[in-house]
Amino acid sequence: MAINKAMKLAMKALSYSNQDLEHYRKLMNIKTIDPFKKFYDTSDKKIYNGDYLVPVRIYRTKKHKRVEDIPVILFLHGGGWVSESVETYNRICKNLADKTNHVVVSVDYRLAPEYKFPTALEDCYAVAKAIFLNNDLNIKPENITLVGDSAGGNLAAALSLLARDRGEFMPKRQILIYPCVNSDFSDETPYRSVIENGMDYLLTRKNMIDYVDMYKSCDEDLQSPYFSPILTKDFSNQPKTLIITAEFDPLRDEGEAYGKKLSEAGNEVEIHRISDALHGFFALSTRYFHVKQLYKYMNEFLK
Repeated sequence: MAINKAMKLAMKALSYSNQDLEHYRKLMNIKTIDPFKKFYDTSDKKIYNGDYLVPVRIYRTKKHKRVEDIPVILFLHGGGWVSESVETYNRICKNLADKTNHVVVSVDYRLAPEYKFPTALEDCYAVAKAIFLNNDLNIKPENITLVGDSAGGNLAAALSLLARDRGEFMPKRQILIYPCVNSDFSDETPYRSVIENGMDYLLTRKNMIDYVDMYKSCDEDLQSPYFSPILTKDFSNQPKTLIITAEFDPLRDEGEAYGKKLSEAGNEVEIHRISDALHGFFALSTRYFHVKQLYKYMNEFLK
C-alpha cells in the first residue's frame, strides 16, 4: 500500500531537521518502558574490550535453554551511533529471537559523541572475537550470523571488513538492515535517495550529517573503510550477505550499491527493497506487513 497524502503530511511534521541530542535520547529511552520485559528469557554478561567491560544481553526463545550448538545472531543496534541501547532494543531482540528461532546476543557498545570512532566498532569487534573464538558461551563459529540495522548495519559491515583484515576470525553470514555505509550526505552525494528521501520521511539528511559529525573523531575518519564501508578498495572475502532496504529511506541507494559491490567482488549477496517502507520499520510490531516481509527474507536466508 502506497503512503497516502495524510500520512505524508504527518511524517513531514515529525521529520525534524534539528535535534537536541539529550532530548532525542530521552525520547528514544521511552522504549525502555515495556511491561512484558520481565517475561523475556534473557541473561546479561560482560566481555572485555581492553580495560572496558562491554555489556551484552542474551535472548533465548522457549525452545532454547542452552546456547551451545544453537544458531546465534550477534546483533548490533541502530541509533546513529549516538542513541539507543540494549534496553531500548529489548522488544526488538526478543522478537528477533522468536521469529528466527535463534539465540540473540545483543551488544551494548559505547555511544558518540562521548566515545567517538572507532570505539563503538572496537567494542563490537571485541565481543565478536570473544564469541567466535569460543569463550565460555561455547558457540560454534559456523552457527553465528552478524546482524545490524542502520548504524548497527554500518558496524556489522565494518566489523566484517575488520575481521577479514585482522585475520583473527571471520563471520560466515551477515544481514544488513537499511545500513549506513556512506559518510557523505551533502548536496554532492552520489546517492539519489539521500536527496529524494532526505526531508520528509522521519530520518532526514540533516540528521545523518549530524550523526556523522558526532561519530567521527577527525575528518580523516570519513575516508576510512571502517567508518564508510562503501569506500573500501577491497570487497573480496566477505560473508554471505543479505541486505534489506526501505523504499522511502535516504540510506536506500547506498545500501543497495554496497550489495552490488560485494557481489561484483565475488561474494554471495541478496538485496531486497521493502516497498513503501520507511527507515526504522524494523522496530514496528511483527504484525506489520513490512516487518513480516523482512522476517520472510531473513528466515529464507538463514536456512
